[in-house]
Amino acid sequence: MKEMFVYATASSSDEAKKIAKILVDQRLAACVNIIPQVQSIYRWEGKITESSEVVMIMKTAHGKFKDLERVFIANHSYVCPALVAIPIEQGLPAFLEWVRDNTRMDA
Repeated sequence: MKEMFVYATASSSDEAKKIAKILVDQRLAACVNIIPQVQSIYRWEGKITESSEVVMIMKTAHGKFKDLERVFIANHSYVCPALVAIPIEQGLPAFLEWVRDNTRMDA
């Protein structure tokens, strides 16, 4: 099973924490880093928009992405949230094992 990082943004720290707790509780992510207060500039509905957001970096196993995506979308306030999987090509073996162990349902 390959491990991955999943990059996402949320509208607030409260929203990010809520989603993170659900994902970790359901073993869909081993860990979620929450980076507060980033400024995002983007085009939405034909207008350039600027807003404060929160970055989320989730550590998970490849086979968990579809369920993670389902739970993330169900608990997110955006119509079209950023959610991107980034495969981990190499990493500290102990860390990768920890991710696998903490996303297994039988653990």
